[in-house]
Amino acid sequence: MDRLVGIDYGRKRVGVAVSDPLCIFASALETVHSAKIIEYLVNYARQETIRLFVVGYPTNMDGRPSEAAKDVDIFLKQLRKAFPDIPVVTEDERFTSVLAHRAMIDGGMKYKDRKDKASVDKISAAIILQSYMDRTK
Repeated sequence: MDRLVGIDYGRKRVGVAVSDPLCIFASALETVHSAKIIEYLVNYARQETIRLFVVGYPTNMDGRPSEAAKDVDIFLKQLRKAFPDIPVVTEDERFTSVLAHRAMIDGGMKYKDRKDKASVDKISAAIILQSYMDRTK
């Protein structure tokens, strides 16, 4: 079954999330080193059918792209080149890290575990993907 893949791209780490087969809810999947993300996604696509990539896009409070958007733009080009037949959309990622921390606290995650930035990245990817799915239902 088709899945949507959510991505929270960062210079060092990339959070990855996937939808369930019915595209109702998003789940955190993995955190991958930025240099290996395309390879990781290619391997994932061999196991699952990807219908759409949803990539978090960093913006300032006024809605204009932030400094980090330059890195995401480069990644978007690489992603589209590696997967020319799979659509790529961007989703505003403002406040996803804050929401990820809140979700970890609400879920009872210990303080030490909440300090792990890899957990924040993959939960942020799930929030980005869920936000897109909720908005487009």
